[in-house]
Amino acid sequence: MDAIDIELDGLRQQFQEQIDFFRAKLNLPTERWDDIRTRANDRAFYVAGAQKADLLSDLRKAVDTAIQGGSIGEFRKAFNEAVNKSGWAGWTGQGTKAGEAWRTRVIYQTNIATSYAAGRWAQLNDPDLVRVRPFLRYVHSDSVLTPRPQHKAWGDSGLTLPRDHPFWRTHFPPNGWGCQCRVTAVRLPRDTDAKAPPEGWDAIDPKTGEQVGIDKGWGYAPGANTSTPYRKFIEDKLLSVDAPIGAAMAASLASVLQAETLATWQKLFDSTRSTLQAKNEAAMVHTLSPAVIAELKKQGIQLDNAAVWIRDAELMHALRDTKTARGVTLSEDVLRNLPIELNAATPYLDTQDLALVYAIDLGEQLGKVVVRVNYNEKGRFDGERQKIVSNFISTAGVVKIVNITKDARYLKLGG
Repeated sequence: MDAIDIELDGLRQQFQEQIDFFRAKLNLPTERWDDIRTRANDRAFYVAGAQKADLLSDLRKAVDTAIQGGSIGEFRKAFNEAVNKSGWAGWTGQGTKAGEAWRTRVIYQTNIATSYAAGRWAQLNDPDLVRVRPFLRYVHSDSVLTPRPQHKAWGDSGLTLPRDHPFWRTHFPPNGWGCQCRVTAVRLPRDTDAKAPPEGWDAIDPKTGEQVGIDKGWGYAPGANTSTPYRKFIEDKLLSVDAPIGAAMAASLASVLQAETLATWQKLFDSTRSTLQAKNEAAMVHTLSPAVIAELKKQGIQLDNAAVWIRDAELMHALRDTKTARGVTLSEDVLRNLPIELNAATPYLDTQDLALVYAIDLGEQLGKVVVRVNYNEKGRFDGERQKIVSNFISTAGVVKIVNITKDARYLKLGG
């Protein structure tokens, strides 16, 4: 064990808030270390390049043991066992003793440091502590031979700010690879303490995309975003990974994803139905199954991702009075519970239109939901204006059963 490893083992000051933070994370597959947005780290466990569910599960167990006090030597052994078991090859660092030692060290240290910081965030924001110690002070400590000048300046100045100061949302340590700075709660600033951040503290370094002095991907407060819905992070991942990987990920997280997906959709449905106005808002209502994606591929359709969305404009189309008068619209109850209905529906491929069609059992009729695949669409996704390529519901209505089941243009997916 080298000197750095001995130092890393010294970080093992585990406590319950730290353990709880880590265990609340979801396993997410990634290709690159920066696939996960900064704040999403609070809700996602990942190892860059690890995409198989069983591999992520085994790596997670190794990290969980490390957070509870396991040494880096024990972690390396568990890491190697997980890699060999899954057959994972080509990961960064593989092939040389030094490279493998570096990679395992980074994973071990990063997870321990961020979970520790998140646990401290929870402690420092405990209402009982806030009442008596409402200020936070930056304390510098670097593991690197040459201290980072900004970190040292923040610590040397005794920078002490109210806990709700925006500085802490981006500068709550660790603020980079190997950073061991910390924060402590105090009653009041000392006379000699800096009572405001240095001028230009929030300036963005174009090389990192973060504030000056913060490494790329570290400009967030670990633990401050644990209330963000899992759904938001899963949706982001569904758009960034290949459809088969995203579908498998969503299937493994179904119990979490489905409940939050339904709640988000029903909020948009109720708002649109109440105002009868479309604001170009979109919500994810379904994730394609691995089987459907595989069968579409056999038909020559390669999906960009596994997500299915609907915009409020298309919802208004499904609700419009003229369709209701003709008796060919889905009931409001079916539309309001669309995520549940799509999970139970039978998928078809419209071989003429190359669209995905979901047939919902309505007894003597079928609900027909048409999904345009790999569609380039604009909208507001979680309040952000974006243009994305995904799968979008274009129309929804009611048809006779034979219109789908007896029409040769519709190919049933799944036998």
